[in-house]
Amino acid sequence: MIKIGVLALQGDVEEHVKAMEKALERLNVNGEVLEVKNLEELLSVQALAIPGGESTTIGKLLVRRNLLEPLKDRITLGMPVFATCAGLILLAKQIRDRVVGETNQPSLGVLDVEVVRNAFGRQRESFEVDLEFKGIGLVRAVFIRAPAITKVGNSVDVLSRLNDYIVAVREGNILALAFHPEVTEDTRIHEFFLKEFVL
Repeated sequence: MIKIGVLALQGDVEEHVKAMEKALERLNVNGEVLEVKNLEELLSVQALAIPGGESTTIGKLLVRRNLLEPLKDRITLGMPVFATCAGLILLAKQIRDRVVGETNQPSLGVLDVEVVRNAFGRQRESFEVDLEFKGIGLVRAVFIRAPAITKVGNSVDVLSRLNDYIVAVREGNILALAFHPEVTEDTRIHEFFLKEFVL
C-alpha cells in the first residue's frame, strides 16, 4: 500500500486529496492519501503534494511546526514532491514579488528556478486557459493569483509555457506547476506525477 501525503497547513488541501485519490483509483493502484500536519505524518508518506494557498503563511507554519528542515531533507534525499501555485513558490531557490521585489519569506529552496509571485495579477485577475503540457497533451489550467517561473537552471525540464512565462517544470524528484489542476475534474497531471515520480 502506497501512502501519498498532502501538506495540510493551509490552502486547497481537500481538493488535492480528492484528486490524488481519484488518480490512484484510475491507475488501479492500492494506496491512501493522508493529510500531513506534523513530523510523524511527514515521515510516514512516500510522496507529498504541496497545495496552492498563501506561500508566506505555509512557510511560516512549516517553521512554527519545525517541519521546514525535515521536509527540505526528505526532498533532498529524493522524496517525490508535487507542488502547485504556492507550493511552487515554497520550493523555488529565488522568489520575487511582482510589486514588492525580494520577499525574504521562508522557503525550501530545492528547485532551481526563479519565481515571481502574483505574476498574472491579483485574485480578480484569475483565469482559465488550455495549455500544452509535455507528456500529457492539452490541459485546462486554472490560474488564481498565480506565480510564474522567469528563470530555470540547467537541470530543469520545462513542461508547459504560457506566453513568455514558464508555468510547469520538473527537476529530479520534483514536479511544480504555477496553476491548479486539483480544482478541475481532470486528474491526468496527478496521474502523471504518480506514474513518473512515485510508482
